[in-house]
Amino acid sequence: MRTDLLQRLAARTRERTQADLLRRARTIDHAQGPWLEIGDRRLLGFCSNDYLGLAGNPQVIAAFKRVADDEGVGSTAAHLVCGHRREHAMLEEALADWTGRERALLFSTGYMANLGVMQGLLGRGDLCVQDKLNHASLLDGAALAGATLRRYPHGDATAAARQLAGMPGGAALLATDGVFGMDGDRAPLRDLVALCRREGVTLMVDDAHGLGVLGPAGAGSIAEAGLGAREVPVLMATLGKALGTHGAFVAGSATLIEGLTQFARTYVYTTAMPTALAAATLAAVHLARTEHWRRERLAALIARFRAGARQLGLPLAASDTPIQPLLLGDAARALAAARALEAQGLLVSAIRPPTVPAGQARLRITLSAAHEDEHVDRLLDALATLARRETGAPA
Repeated sequence: MRTDLLQRLAARTRERTQADLLRRARTIDHAQGPWLEIGDRRLLGFCSNDYLGLAGNPQVIAAFKRVADDEGVGSTAAHLVCGHRREHAMLEEALADWTGRERALLFSTGYMANLGVMQGLLGRGDLCVQDKLNHASLLDGAALAGATLRRYPHGDATAAARQLAGMPGGAALLATDGVFGMDGDRAPLRDLVALCRREGVTLMVDDAHGLGVLGPAGAGSIAEAGLGAREVPVLMATLGKALGTHGAFVAGSATLIEGLTQFARTYVYTTAMPTALAAATLAAVHLARTEHWRRERLAALIARFRAGARQLGLPLAASDTPIQPLLLGDAARALAAARALEAQGLLVSAIRPPTVPAGQARLRITLSAAHEDEHVDRLLDALATLARRETGAPA
């Protein structure tokens, strides 16, 4: 007798519920900067990836409206049919220029971009070596491409070398996040570049959380490390984080981009992003490159939060990026902490397995240039109250 797939799925869901690992979407009724309205409640959010505060920027919104009024909402087709408009081409040119690459190629989501790169570059018999804490899309992309996937302990370039040595010869890709989305730390890019150069391996960096935040003019973690297209020939980054819009791109040589245009199925067979969205993103790119005060403001807020957390003795991960994980270990504890903060008017995400390894549940606190000093102080006061409750200290 065959297994009933729906019953099996329901059983897996029950197991996740019993382990305090069930995920649920929150319906946000209205968002304005870091403030979120849910029903009759107004919460101060520390969980978005709008690092530069551009999602609600008037210039970005005006660019979207202008093109939507002129062109409509949908692009109506895939890029290779009739969906590739002038705004898409202009955005690709701007992204290539910003990141110091010959060309860039737009994808509808970051997940699709990573799957497309892996599918275009890798095949059966090839080797893909990845950091254990890479984004799920990188791991899935290697698996779907049919490559042999080998993972190395987080941030350990020496271990990455051992994985490469285990399958000498043949084609190989080493892929890493530039900034890790759940930990906020950086990859050892210069060590990985040296390894790839020595072994004749192609290096790919997913800089979703670095672009706009790090490096000269916000060009990302690769530029911050003093590296360029020669050292990191494959760059992917998203548009829905520091740029505040939606979508993703891959940047590199003309050869890379032409090849992905032909063989990345997630590009070929997907409707292009809305034209108005491309126009809005182009405006956001200009602001991210030129309004340096946004990064300066963000850095000041990060320093303020970390100094306050240090005084409170909070178990923060070692991160100087907008991602500030408060490590709590137990999934139930992280969930209870998030609920306690919400009761005080703050929305912070509890991140639990399988998103992070077992025993490493946390509050993923994220900061934005849209936050104010008093917002950070309010969060610190709430965390201090939470810490006192856990230890039984007097208020």
